[in-house]
This record gives sequence, C-alpha cells and structure tokens, in this order.
Amino acid sequence: MSTTKADLDTSGWVDNYSDILYNYAITRVNDHELSKDLVQDTFVSALKGLASFKGESSVKTWLFSILKRKIIDHWRKQESRKTKPMSQLGNGEQSGEEKAMQKQNENSFSEIEVNYDNMELRDAIMGCIQDLPEKWKGIIIDKLVEEKKSEEVCKEHDITPSNLWVIVHRAKVQLRECLSAKWLNT
Repeated sequence: MSTTKADLDTSGWVDNYSDILYNYAITRVNDHELSKDLVQDTFVSALKGLASFKGESSVKTWLFSILKRKIIDHWRKQESRKTKPMSQLGNGEQSGEEKAMQKQNENSFSEIEVNYDNMELRDAIMGCIQDLPEKWKGIIIDKLVEEKKSEEVCKEHDITPSNLWVIVHRAKVQLRECLSAKWLNT
C-alpha cells in the first residue's frame, strides 16, 4: 500500500494512530507511562525522519516499525543496566570472568529479542486464526497449535480425514496470506 500526499498530513497522526500504537506498546512493556513515552518518541522520530520516508508502505506501518525499534531499544537498555559490572567503570580492562559475563549478557539480550519476536509472531498467528471461518478455528487450533493427532481431531470435530486435510490446507493458505499482511508488513 503506497502512501498518498494526504497521509503525510501529520496533523491527524496523533488522533488516528496514538491509541493503536499505545495498545501495541502496553502489551509489550506492561507500563502505562512508559508506553505513552514510547508512542510520543515514535511520533517525534517519525517527524524528524519524515523527509526520508519513501511512501512504500502506509504511515501506520511505518509508525509501527519505528515503535517496534523503540521497544527493542528499551529492552536493550534495561538489559545493559542490569548486567554491567562495576569494574568496567575502572581501568577499562576486563578479567576473564567479566568477559564471560559480558558474553552471557549479550546472549541474554539475544534471547530477549528472539522471545519478543516469538511473542509477536504468536500473537499474529492467533489473530489470523481468529479470522478463519468459524468451523475451521477449533480444527486448526487442535491440529496445528495443540498438535493433536489427525484421528483425534477428526473424531472430536466429526469430520473425515480427507475433509481434515482440505481444511488444514485451505487454512494454511489463508494463514500465510494473513501473516504476510499483518505481521511481515506491520
């Protein structure tokens, strides 16, 4: 979706996007004031970077990408505050133990970022499952999320194995399209 000149009218951004950005931020940081600050920082960064905005995505998508970076930066700062040894403030040299601790801290942050992305992906998948036809939702959750055996799913939902295969195939196609639109482009 390309952006029009009207979308670049920044006067409506706060009214149009602040609530949805805030709701996104609060689920990631669980702090109302911090979420408000992150959204405000997102708008400030967007205004500063407006000249570099190419318009290849919607303003909403662009704002979400800025907010995601702000959230990741927040967690990165939190992790580094917790783990800096006091001795690093001294002569600048690190002992073997300090180097090992720093390496462990870097790995911990990588895990946080991966877990954050996994949480985000899980939320996107569950949102896409909710968009499936009503009859398919339970079948897909049982088969793909809970990983039940096909026989068990067929028995619970009173369907044939070939019907299960068709539903799973069609649902996967819809889920792929939904995830491409909602998660990969957000």
